[in-house]
Amino acid sequence: MIGYNEEKIRLGFVGLGKRGKDLLRLLGDMPDVEITAISDLYEDRLQEAARQVAETGKSAPACFTNYREIIARKDVTAVIIASSWTSHSEIAIAAMRAGKPVASEVGGAASLEECWQLVRTYEETGTPCMLLENCCYGREEMALLRMVREGIFGELLHCQGAYQHDLREEVAMGVENRHYRVHNYLHRNGDVYPTHGLGPAAKMLNINRGNRLTKLSSMSTKTRGITEWARRNLGAEHPVTLTDMVLGDIVTTMIQCANGESILLTHDTSLPRPYSRGGRVQGTKGIWMEDGAVIHIEDRSPAHAWEPFESYLHEYEHSLWADYLKDGVRGGHGGMDYLCLRAFVESVLKKTEMPIDVYDMAAWMAVTALSEQSIELGGTMLPFPDFTNGKWMNRPQGNFTTYAL
Repeated sequence: MIGYNEEKIRLGFVGLGKRGKDLLRLLGDMPDVEITAISDLYEDRLQEAARQVAETGKSAPACFTNYREIIARKDVTAVIIASSWTSHSEIAIAAMRAGKPVASEVGGAASLEECWQLVRTYEETGTPCMLLENCCYGREEMALLRMVREGIFGELLHCQGAYQHDLREEVAMGVENRHYRVHNYLHRNGDVYPTHGLGPAAKMLNINRGNRLTKLSSMSTKTRGITEWARRNLGAEHPVTLTDMVLGDIVTTMIQCANGESILLTHDTSLPRPYSRGGRVQGTKGIWMEDGAVIHIEDRSPAHAWEPFESYLHEYEHSLWADYLKDGVRGGHGGMDYLCLRAFVESVLKKTEMPIDVYDMAAWMAVTALSEQSIELGGTMLPFPDFTNGKWMNRPQGNFTTYAL
């Protein structure tokens, strides 16, 4: 059963755009969480967020436009980061150096050095750092994780994941709406948002704990979708209409793993399409596909035929989700946001290992920087850094807590 702690965590919260406000709302409803300080570059967002916290019946937080003032406060014991992608690592490193456990929203790294700095800071300070990859806590993903661990798919060989989401309006209107995504699309060509697809696959494949990512190759299409959308909807003189995006409309990345498995990632957000994370899990005994919600397990499924995944979902319901469904699912993205935040809160209060730790964070985010380099070099296969420095070979699976992955 999902419960709360007697001790409270006092959070500093950085970044109050749409995503930040959604997370803040979930945290504000947790009895063992106090939001003591918040930070954003924009004053109107600060005031709106302060009112949001106060409406929960808790004390209004202190407000700052400089995140360093939050990190320096004695009444902040941990930090949540929901700011723009390229600021995540800088803030996380500052929090770790201040001895404050930190959780960061997802996004890709701008450089491999950024990833190494995260790892080195953690190893120097011992301060925990977690990536808030909510898709690892999705109901289907956790049922599949249980099935993988119980050998239902046999030995895994291949996984696929993606971020496939029509974001043409969000990107084209980015400047007007003060959204940072557009600046990445204007200047970067790579998988700029890899962790939704990679995170669940990495956990199933025991990446950084007996396995690791070893090499990567990426390719990109030309760019058309956002400019065409802007021309039709914003007019011929709109800046986005007059400026080509650098980011290709579809970016595909193939990754090799040390134990011989492969992972295929797709970034597809600039064309008309329904939302999908394009999941696929395939082993020696069967295959699951997200699109169509279908599965085939040898000697159980009809020969050469798909079955609906729904019955398997109920049969292999993860224990965390079984309790969650009884207690009442809450929050955005089907409830996984709440579970991901609870994983961080519980890990801090109970002083357990982060379920998505700094080594995971560095490896998953590194896909962005590596994919940019690979595309620039015509799809060249590039070696993947070992951010564990060899520890992946015998790192244990970690604490067997409620939220462990």
